[in-house]
Amino acid sequence: AVVEWTGRDDIGVTSDLLAEGRHFVLADHSAEMVGRKALAVNLSDLAAMGSTPRHALLSLAIPAPCLVTDVDALVGALLALAAHHRTTLVGGNISASTGPLFISVTATGSVKRRRVLTRAGAKPGDALYVSGTIGGAAAGLASLQRQDTVGNGEFSSCRQQHLRPEPRVILGTALGRNRAAHACVDLSDGLGDGVHQLAAASRVGVQLEADTIPIDPKARAWFEQTGFDPLTAALTGGEDYELLFTIPAAFRGRLTHVKQLIGDLPLTRIGVVTKDRQVVLRRDGKNESLPNSYQHFMM
Repeated sequence: AVVEWTGRDDIGVTSDLLAEGRHFVLADHSAEMVGRKALAVNLSDLAAMGSTPRHALLSLAIPAPCLVTDVDALVGALLALAAHHRTTLVGGNISASTGPLFISVTATGSVKRRRVLTRAGAKPGDALYVSGTIGGAAAGLASLQRQDTVGNGEFSSCRQQHLRPEPRVILGTALGRNRAAHACVDLSDGLGDGVHQLAAASRVGVQLEADTIPIDPKARAWFEQTGFDPLTAALTGGEDYELLFTIPAAFRGRLTHVKQLIGDLPLTRIGVVTKDRQVVLRRDGKNESLPNSYQHFMM
């Protein structure tokens, strides 16, 4: 959410919870990775609002078998990422847990009122862009879960995308400060979910072009080797933490300036916003329904 505040700046605020056994398994995720990721996913939400990260709160529910050294590593990694993005950990809470380990982070950021990015601003005719590549984190998680059947080294980059996501803070703040985008959302639950959320909030449709969607090459190889359709798997996998945003033709000059600020991060045009409210995937000359992404309460 973006909360109105006094003065020229508003406050972006977000909260995410990671639960052991659902979002991470300590056999695959070190305490350092978990701590870093707990903050990273919140910074990604702030980036999608064009908000500059400022403060964070950390709450932990810790099971009895947890070691002090693991807690130190978790908090230390969170603090390191916070320092990198000039974010201050200002407080939180700690409790014993009779079940698994829970990590909850609430993060805030500042954004000038006229530079706020939301999901609701997309307009017909806008071009739809996505940063980076998609599918890597989903392939990385799946390869961790099936490492007995898939080689370790070949897909290590995908595993790193799952274990150590990079929030696109510089891109999000650049889009906001340059007022370069009509709408924006981060891809925590996958590209398919992000497109559906943006279309619903903006009351528009979207046509995605299958051939343009930037699937991570290693992820494509993993999906093909394991019998999955790479496009469907990449659209539905989740945890990409890239930004999906819309740009009108009149803002192309602003987008050029944004590209100069973000270095080597690729931005790919993948579709167009439409007036009719259908969300479709254009593949092999035919329109098909865009699949949904990660569902939190499916077992």
